[in-house]
Amino acid sequence: MKKVLVVILVAFIMIQFFPIDKTNPAPTPGMDFLKIKNTPDPIAKIIRTSCYDCHSNETKYPWYSNISPASWVVKNHINEGRKHLNFSTFAVYESKRQLHKIEECLEMIEKKEMPLESYYLGHQNAKLTDEQRTALSQYFKKVKEDTERNIMFNK
Repeated sequence: MKKVLVVILVAFIMIQFFPIDKTNPAPTPGMDFLKIKNTPDPIAKIIRTSCYDCHSNETKYPWYSNISPASWVVKNHINEGRKHLNFSTFAVYESKRQLHKIEECLEMIEKKEMPLESYYLGHQNAKLTDEQRTALSQYFKKVKEDTERNIMFNK
C-alpha cells in the first residue's frame, strides 16, 4: 500500500511539469458578440460573468488551473466551449450560423443547461438567478428576431 501511495505521489509531482497553455488569442473587439449586437451593459455583464470564460478568447483561468490534472480538464472545457461557440469571433460566423448559435444560447439558458453545473464549483458568481435567465432569454429572443430580419432582407 505504501509503495502505491509513493507511486501516485511521484506521478502527481511529475505531471505538474506538463502545464496547459493559458495564452488567450488576441482580442478582436470588432468581431465580439457584445459589440456587434450592441448588448446593453447589464446583459453584457451577465454574459461576461457566466459565459466568457469558456466561450470567448477572454478566459480568466482560476487558481486550480495551475494544478494538473485539474488544469487539463479546465483546458478541455475551454477548448470545447470555444469550438462550439466563441463570442469573441462571432462576427466571422455567417448570418445563418449566427442565428443557429443564438437559438442554441436561448435553448441552453431556458433549459438551464448552461452554465454547466461543474463550472459553478469554482465560479459561484456565474450561477444565474431566475431573473437573470429571464433577462437573457428576452435578450436572445430579440437578437434572434433582429438576425432573422437581417437574413430576410439581405437575401
